[in-house]
Amino acid sequence: MIMFLALAAAALPQTAPQALPQTAPAASPAPAAAPKYTLDTPIETLAANEAAKAVLNADLPGLLEIPQYEMIKGLSLTQLQPYSGGKLTDELLAKTAADLAKIP
Repeated sequence: MIMFLALAAAALPQTAPQALPQTAPAASPAPAAAPKYTLDTPIETLAANEAAKAVLNADLPGLLEIPQYEMIKGLSLTQLQPYSGGKLTDELLAKTAADLAKIP
C-alpha cells in the first residue's frame, strides 16, 4: 500500500502549492457601549457631572440636598435603595437608569 502511494505521488506533476484565497473575516457589529453612568455609579460621581446631576434632580428631587448627603454620597443608588424606606422603588430606579443611560 505504501508503495502504491509513493508511485502515485511520483506520477503527479510537481507544482508549487497554490495559496488559498484569503478573505477578510466578516465584520461583526461593534458591541453597544456600556452606559457611562448607571445605578451602580456612586452618587457623588453622578452629582459631579452636570447631565447626571440633572437626571438625579429630575427623577429623585431633593436627594442631593438631604442632610445625610455626606453619609450617602459614596453609595450607589442600588446600595441606597434598601435604606430608602421604600422611596427608591424599582420603577423609579428603572426610570433613573434609563435616563442615565442616555448620557453620552
